[in-house]
Amino acid sequence: MAKYTVFVDDNFRYMDEDARSKLGEFDDCASAVAACKRIVDSFLATCDASRGADEMYNQYTAFGEDPWIRTEGGDCGFSAWTYARERTVELARGYLPHLGGTTPLP
Repeated sequence: MAKYTVFVDDNFRYMDEDARSKLGEFDDCASAVAACKRIVDSFLATCDASRGADEMYNQYTAFGEDPWIRTEGGDCGFSAWTYARERTVELARGYLPHLGGTTPLP
């Protein structure tokens, strides 16, 4: 049975393996992907969606954590940057400027 190991890199310290940490091992791809998505979503929750998808994405790629999956003998693809791009568009779509702040859409 293939193990799916999630590692987390630091976008702020791009290509610095000393900044890498191991989140854990998972028995299936879906669980590993879900763990990666939680990491990205956690960072995006700290961003101001009213500033727009591009600004949120830029903040993520500069300062967020970049989880990825290593597997032995199995295929399990996940791109944190692709997922972050999709999520920032969704999050920004849910806000409108209102009196100098943000108001969630109903």
